[in-house]
Amino acid sequence: MTTSYRVMPGPEHFLPPSAASMGIRLPDPGQGHIHGSIVSEEEALEEAARRFLSAKVPTIFPGPLVLWAWNDKAAKKAKAIRHLYETIKECVHSSQHAMLIPMPDYRPKYPKINPEIEINPNHPNLTIWHNKIDACMFVGVHCHQANLSLKIIRGGTTCYTIAMCAQAGHEDAMLSVRDATADKIIRLADWVKKLKGSVAPPAEHSA
Repeated sequence: MTTSYRVMPGPEHFLPPSAASMGIRLPDPGQGHIHGSIVSEEEALEEAARRFLSAKVPTIFPGPLVLWAWNDKAAKKAKAIRHLYETIKECVHSSQHAMLIPMPDYRPKYPKINPEIEINPNHPNLTIWHNKIDACMFVGVHCHQANLSLKIIRGGTTCYTIAMCAQAGHEDAMLSVRDATADKIIRLADWVKKLKGSVAPPAEHSA
Protein backbone atom coordinates (compact mmCIF):
# COMPACT_ATOMS: atom_id res chain seq x y z
CA MET A 1 0.00 0.00 0.00
CA THR A 2 1.40 3.37 -0.98
CA THR A 3 0.64 6.57 0.86
CA SER A 4 1.57 10.23 0.66
CA TYR A 5 1.26 10.62 4.44
CA ARG A 6 4.52 11.23 6.27
CA VAL A 7 5.15 10.91 10.01
CA MET A 8 6.80 14.25 10.73
CA PRO A 9 7.46 16.41 13.80
CA GLY A 10 4.37 18.41 14.83
CA PRO A 11 2.55 20.17 16.15
CA GLU A 12 0.21 18.28 13.81
CA HIS A 13 -3.06 19.02 15.57
CA PHE A 14 -4.89 18.22 18.78
CA LEU A 15 -5.71 14.64 17.83
CA PRO A 16 -3.28 13.40 15.14
CA PRO A 17 -4.44 10.33 13.23
CA SER A 18 -2.90 6.95 13.87
CA ALA A 19 -0.11 6.59 11.32
CA ALA A 20 -1.33 3.05 10.59
CA SER A 21 -4.77 4.43 9.66
CA MET A 22 -3.01 6.70 7.15
CA GLY A 23 -1.34 3.78 5.37
CA ILE A 24 2.02 3.69 7.18
CA ARG A 25 3.17 0.08 7.57
CA LEU A 26 5.61 -1.55 9.95
CA PRO A 27 9.05 -2.61 8.71
CA ASP A 28 9.97 -6.24 8.11
CA PRO A 29 12.90 -7.86 9.97
CA GLY A 30 16.15 -6.16 8.94
CA GLN A 31 14.34 -2.92 8.11
CA GLY A 32 13.35 0.29 9.84
CA HIS A 33 11.30 3.29 8.81
CA ILE A 34 12.02 7.00 8.54
CA HIS A 35 8.96 9.28 8.32
CA GLY A 36 6.95 6.22 7.32
CA SER A 37 9.21 5.19 4.43
CA ILE A 38 10.76 1.73 4.72
CA VAL A 39 14.58 1.73 4.79
CA SER A 40 17.32 -0.69 5.77
CA GLU A 41 17.96 -1.13 9.47
CA GLU A 42 21.47 0.31 9.11
CA GLU A 43 20.15 3.42 7.38
CA ALA A 44 17.67 3.93 10.22
CA LEU A 45 20.39 3.54 12.87
CA GLU A 46 22.63 6.02 11.05
CA GLU A 47 19.83 8.57 10.78
CA ALA A 48 18.97 8.12 14.47
CA ALA A 49 22.59 8.89 15.35
CA ARG A 50 22.47 12.01 13.16
CA ARG A 51 19.32 13.18 14.91
CA PHE A 52 20.93 12.78 18.33
CA LEU A 53 24.07 14.64 17.26
CA SER A 54 22.12 17.54 15.73
CA ALA A 55 19.67 18.00 18.61
CA LYS A 56 19.92 20.62 21.34
CA VAL A 57 18.57 18.23 23.96
CA PRO A 58 18.95 14.62 22.78
CA THR A 59 17.02 12.50 25.25
CA ILE A 60 16.49 8.80 25.94
CA PHE A 61 13.26 7.63 27.60
CA PRO A 62 13.83 4.08 28.92
CA GLY A 63 10.67 2.23 29.96
CA PRO A 64 9.94 -0.46 32.54
CA LEU A 65 10.95 -3.31 30.22
CA VAL A 66 14.57 -2.19 30.64
CA LEU A 67 14.45 -0.29 33.93
CA TRP A 68 13.53 -3.38 35.94
CA ALA A 69 15.99 -6.29 35.80
CA TRP A 70 13.28 -8.91 35.33
CA ASN A 71 15.54 -11.11 33.18
CA ASP A 72 19.07 -11.20 31.78
CA LYS A 73 18.05 -9.62 28.47
CA ALA A 74 16.56 -6.62 30.24
CA ALA A 75 19.72 -6.15 32.30
CA LYS A 76 21.90 -6.30 29.17
CA LYS A 77 19.67 -3.79 27.38
CA ALA A 78 19.82 -1.44 30.36
CA LYS A 79 23.64 -1.50 30.26
CA ALA A 80 23.59 -0.91 26.50
CA ILE A 81 21.25 2.07 26.94
CA ARG A 82 23.55 3.56 29.56
CA HIS A 83 26.45 3.06 27.15
CA LEU A 84 24.48 4.83 24.40
CA TYR A 85 23.66 7.73 26.72
CA GLU A 86 27.28 8.13 27.82
CA THR A 87 28.41 7.97 24.19
CA ILE A 88 25.96 10.71 23.18
CA LYS A 89 27.15 12.87 26.10
CA GLU A 90 30.77 12.44 25.00
CA CYS A 91 30.09 13.15 21.33
CA VAL A 92 27.79 16.17 21.38
CA HIS A 93 28.95 19.79 21.38
CA SER A 94 29.29 21.65 24.68
CA SER A 95 26.18 23.70 23.76
CA GLN A 96 24.07 20.53 23.68
CA HIS A 97 22.60 18.80 26.70
CA ALA A 98 21.94 15.04 26.62
CA MET A 99 19.35 13.68 29.03
CA LEU A 100 18.15 10.31 30.32
CA ILE A 101 14.60 10.48 31.72
CA PRO A 102 12.95 7.27 32.96
CA MET A 103 9.42 5.98 32.49
CA PRO A 104 9.36 3.39 35.31
CA ASP A 105 5.61 2.73 35.25
CA TYR A 106 2.44 3.90 33.52
CA ARG A 107 0.31 4.97 36.44
CA PRO A 108 -1.00 8.54 35.98
CA LYS A 109 0.89 11.01 38.14
CA TYR A 110 -2.03 13.14 39.30
CA PRO A 111 -2.51 15.87 40.23
CA LYS A 112 1.04 16.86 39.31
CA ILE A 113 4.05 15.24 37.66
CA ASN A 114 7.68 16.28 37.88
CA PRO A 115 8.79 16.55 34.24
CA GLU A 116 12.41 17.08 35.31
CA ILE A 117 12.85 13.53 36.55
CA GLU A 118 10.26 11.31 34.86
CA ILE A 119 8.11 11.14 31.74
CA ASN A 120 4.42 10.38 32.22
CA PRO A 121 3.03 8.58 29.14
CA ASN A 122 -0.34 10.21 29.78
CA HIS A 123 1.22 13.68 29.50
CA PRO A 124 4.57 13.24 27.69
CA ASN A 125 4.27 16.67 26.07
CA LEU A 126 4.76 18.29 29.49
CA THR A 127 8.19 16.67 29.84
CA ILE A 128 9.09 17.61 26.25
CA TRP A 129 8.06 21.24 26.73
CA HIS A 130 9.61 21.64 30.19
CA ASN A 131 13.02 20.31 29.11
CA LYS A 132 12.91 21.80 25.58
CA ILE A 133 13.57 18.32 24.14
CA ASP A 134 13.90 18.34 20.35
CA ALA A 135 14.87 14.70 19.74
CA CYS A 136 14.05 11.68 21.88
CA MET A 137 14.15 7.90 21.80
CA PHE A 138 11.74 5.45 23.41
CA VAL A 139 13.20 2.07 24.36
CA GLY A 140 11.81 -0.63 26.65
CA VAL A 141 8.31 0.86 26.56
CA HIS A 142 5.28 -1.40 26.10
CA CYS A 143 3.89 -0.88 22.60
CA HIS A 144 0.44 0.38 23.60
CA GLN A 145 1.94 3.05 25.87
CA ALA A 146 4.59 4.01 23.33
CA ASN A 147 1.95 4.53 20.63
CA LEU A 148 -0.12 6.71 22.96
CA SER A 149 2.87 8.84 23.95
CA LEU A 150 4.26 9.14 20.42
CA LYS A 151 0.92 10.45 19.13
CA ILE A 152 0.65 13.01 21.94
CA ILE A 153 4.20 14.22 21.27
CA ARG A 154 3.59 14.45 17.52
CA GLY A 155 0.30 16.23 18.06
CA GLY A 156 1.53 18.99 20.33
CA THR A 157 5.30 19.43 20.03
CA THR A 158 8.06 19.76 17.44
CA CYS A 159 10.10 16.94 19.00
CA TYR A 160 11.63 14.32 16.67
CA THR A 161 10.73 10.85 17.96
CA ILE A 162 12.74 7.64 17.60
CA ALA A 163 11.44 4.26 18.77
CA MET A 164 13.60 1.19 19.30
CA CYS A 165 11.05 -1.58 19.68
CA ALA A 166 11.61 -5.15 20.86
CA GLN A 167 8.69 -6.20 18.64
CA ALA A 168 7.65 -4.93 15.21
CA GLY A 169 8.37 -1.19 15.48
CA HIS A 170 6.17 1.90 15.77
CA GLU A 171 4.40 3.65 12.93
CA ASP A 172 3.75 6.73 15.08
CA ALA A 173 7.45 7.50 15.58
CA MET A 174 9.31 9.57 13.01
CA LEU A 175 11.98 6.85 12.98
CA SER A 176 11.69 3.29 14.22
CA VAL A 177 13.87 0.19 14.44
CA ARG A 178 12.37 -3.19 15.29
CA ASP A 179 13.63 -6.28 17.15
CA ALA A 180 15.76 -4.16 19.47
CA THR A 181 18.54 -5.98 21.29
CA ALA A 182 21.47 -4.85 23.41
CA ASP A 183 23.75 -5.38 20.40
CA LYS A 184 21.55 -3.18 18.21
CA ILE A 185 21.61 -0.39 20.81
CA ILE A 186 25.41 -0.63 20.91
CA ARG A 187 25.46 -0.42 17.09
CA LEU A 188 23.56 2.86 17.40
CA ALA A 189 26.19 4.08 19.88
CA ASP A 190 28.87 3.07 17.36
CA TRP A 191 27.14 5.20 14.70
CA VAL A 192 27.14 8.16 17.10
CA LYS A 193 30.90 7.74 17.57
CA LYS A 194 31.47 7.30 13.85
CA LEU A 195 29.55 10.47 12.95
CA LYS A 196 31.02 12.63 15.72
CA GLY A 197 32.33 15.84 14.22
CA SER A 198 30.60 15.31 10.87
CA VAL A 199 27.15 16.49 12.02
CA ALA A 200 26.70 20.19 12.69
CA PRO A 201 25.37 21.00 16.19
CA PRO A 202 22.24 23.17 16.39
CA ALA A 203 22.74 26.91 16.10
CA GLU A 204 22.89 28.39 19.58
CA HIS A 205 20.64 31.29 18.63
CA SER A 206 17.88 29.15 17.09
CA ALA A 207 14.57 28.78 18.92
